[in-house]
Amino acid sequence: MPTDVVMPQMGESIFEGTITKWLKKPGEKVQRDEPLFEISTDKVDAEIPAPASGVLKEIKIKEGATVQVNTVVGVIDSDGAGAAAAPPAKPAAPPQAAPAPPQAQPVPAVTSNQANGASTAPPPPAAEPAPPAQAGGAAIDVVMPQMGESIFEGTITKWLKKVGDKVQRDEPLFEISTDKVDAEIPAPSSGVLREIKVKEGTTVQVNTVVATIGGAGAAAQPSAPPKPAAAPAPAAAPAPPAARPAQPEPVREVVSFPAPAAVAEREAIRSSPLVRRIARENNVALEQVPGTGLGGRISKQDILSFIQQHGPGAAAPARPAAAMPMPAQQPQPQRAAATAQAPPPQVQVLPGEMVPMTPMRKKIAERMVESKRTSAHVHSIFKVDMTRVVRLREKIRKGWEERNGVKLTYMPFIAKALMHGIKTKPIINSSVIGDSIQYHKNVNIGIAVALEWGLIVPVVKGAENMSFVGLQRAISDLGERARTKKLVPDDVQGGTITITNPGIYGPQFGTPIILQPQVAILGMGGIFKEPVVVTDEDGNDSIAVRHIIRLVLGYDHRIVDGADADQFLVAVRSYLENFNEDIG
Repeated sequence: MPTDVVMPQMGESIFEGTITKWLKKPGEKVQRDEPLFEISTDKVDAEIPAPASGVLKEIKIKEGATVQVNTVVGVIDSDGAGAAAAPPAKPAAPPQAAPAPPQAQPVPAVTSNQANGASTAPPPPAAEPAPPAQAGGAAIDVVMPQMGESIFEGTITKWLKKVGDKVQRDEPLFEISTDKVDAEIPAPSSGVLREIKVKEGTTVQVNTVVATIGGAGAAAQPSAPPKPAAAPAPAAAPAPPAARPAQPEPVREVVSFPAPAAVAEREAIRSSPLVRRIARENNVALEQVPGTGLGGRISKQDILSFIQQHGPGAAAPARPAAAMPMPAQQPQPQRAAATAQAPPPQVQVLPGEMVPMTPMRKKIAERMVESKRTSAHVHSIFKVDMTRVVRLREKIRKGWEERNGVKLTYMPFIAKALMHGIKTKPIINSSVIGDSIQYHKNVNIGIAVALEWGLIVPVVKGAENMSFVGLQRAISDLGERARTKKLVPDDVQGGTITITNPGIYGPQFGTPIILQPQVAILGMGGIFKEPVVVTDEDGNDSIAVRHIIRLVLGYDHRIVDGADADQFLVAVRSYLENFNEDIG
């Protein structure tokens, strides 16, 4: 039966997309989830996977055309999925009566099973689940959701149900981890979890079908068998005689340049199909273009800014440099021979448990290394007398919490002081964009939250417009939703400066890493009672016990000078030591 291929919605505010390239031609076989075409929208460029296996029967929308989301752009004939060669299968019957029966025989068996998402093997155990599935209603696909406009993939970290379990609509079904958030994904309908298509720990593109839910009476079906559907793929590859003519693979044209090193460059340089096309048309080597996106990803704006500054073909001289590594490879055999003579070092096996990193841990590691590589980190440490704030909090805390319905912590005091410091030194609330500095209009404070499974930084947006009570409520709300996995992507985007509070665990101070593309992060140490020399109005010194905190400003020395950082901290210290604000 035919399956419509539609223009996907790549975000809540995106209503149309442009097809920039078809990766398959009519008559070619496609596998489910295999890249089928490329699109470009106002926000993202992406490769869109095929919704089903079969033969691309028709392309309704040509390259370069812009259409609204949910428009049918192509048709896949899933009935032809099991055919050895889609075009010859139909004409084979009249001219060649003998070969037709052998080819026609396997087609019904494979097609009927694939249509139900079941095993391709015909034995009774695999064939029996089909009737109950029809009795219980059509299967509902469970897809990897898009958790934000800039998110293209997600990792399934945990399935909360097993195959055969009953599920209710909106009941948490599985947990995912993306570049932005971790979240529990609810079931799209009630029924029985018939099949899990994607195992825990696997990363897939958004809109990929990860499971199916059948009606209340549906029988559970095996989860692994859909993989054998990929077995026919090698049938096209192992054709030695036809390999030369059939070699041009449309998918490979996504590579930016025809040079032999293009594939390696594509793996090393993160960019979209649209960016690669612009680079190709303007003869620009992408390795010369600085990327401002996540992990150094080159955006459309990055490539256009580069071309505007340097002109088309500016990076053309760098092309021969791709051959530079070749001389380095020639003496390598000699080195290898010399190395081969020496016995390999003995790796000591130590007792202990080896566990893989979680997806969140991998992302944290990637971003921390990226930030250290990007920013020239410097840290300034100030001792601040918090006695006035501590005494005020102890005095009003009980009544304040009863009146406002939220706990009173030290975080809003520090946040208010931070915003006071930004008024003195606005450079602290800026970002590096290419070769420019963006001074932010709003103060969007990221609050680092330590979780059992990692670290996340939700953002209090427009903090400069909030009252003290509103600030505390926003901080508490974000922290609670972070711990219960209720954050949405917008909650962790748009930060302009970050506060981290390792002091709750007792350290004197830490030296935090900046969250890109911000230029500063304020770290809070613990609050300790310490003996301090106090000078009265007459200049007499005495020793008193005071509540002391150490505040650490990590800043990007590319943009922020030491004098600016210190003057910012002076303003923060003065605000806290002389705190005199109505906190509601």
